[in-house]
Amino acid sequence: MKIALTIAGSDSGGGAGIQADLKTFHQFGVYGTSVLVAVTAQNTRGVRGVHAIPIELVRQQIEAVATDLPPQAVKTGMLATAELVAGVAEAIARYGFVNYVLDPVMVATSGDRLLAADAEQSVGRQLVPLATLVTPNLDEARILVGRDVDTVDAMEAAGRALVEMGARAALIKGGHAAGDVVVDVLVIGDVATHFERPRIDTSSTHGTGCTLSAAVAAGLALGRPLRAAVRDALGFVHRAIAEAPGLGSGHGPLNHFVPAPEIT
Repeated sequence: MKIALTIAGSDSGGGAGIQADLKTFHQFGVYGTSVLVAVTAQNTRGVRGVHAIPIELVRQQIEAVATDLPPQAVKTGMLATAELVAGVAEAIARYGFVNYVLDPVMVATSGDRLLAADAEQSVGRQLVPLATLVTPNLDEARILVGRDVDTVDAMEAAGRALVEMGARAALIKGGHAAGDVVVDVLVIGDVATHFERPRIDTSSTHGTGCTLSAAVAAGLALGRPLRAAVRDALGFVHRAIAEAPGLGSGHGPLNHFVPAPEIT
């Protein structure tokens, strides 16, 4: 059985963060391990509190996994502080983690901040160059590349800029753009691929980014080529949104029990 590792924060509402990642790994048939970097008090309505885990305990968690259950793929999500960003970057390099998917979580679906403002540029400097794939939404891409990302052409340009910053590939997510069709842009080297899907009219979008990056990591752990892993992950998330259970009174969770694609 293949192993995937998530390094992220918890979500007491169960729809995002570590909880969403482990559910997604399970659906893809991958053994999930985890490193907790922050505890949040949140539900579908918003984030009520964030408590960062001391950096030394984060380092110990990573060492515990790396030295006994080495993962075939890794993803990071919410990292909360500049100190945690730096510590996680150092550990990824030290242990030579492969197939690293960086979800540069900065703000929750509810609009609540999940990354300190002084840590935003640290993500670009320290984590992007380590990433097999970085998966920003439009707001995160704008922060990382320092310019507006509001058209498909701008999404391509942002993806190329992130590759120039050191990432092997970038997936610019278009879910926050207007329109009846969602366009996601994958840039690998000089090649850009557009993925288009009809927009689903729903408020059940909590944890979409976490689930997507975890699904890509699971696919990579299983040996899927990067473009195929991204395609599979986008399809999984689309189905999970379409079949969301309608829980909570805010931005509800996805349905993580939808079937993952068959991977042979």
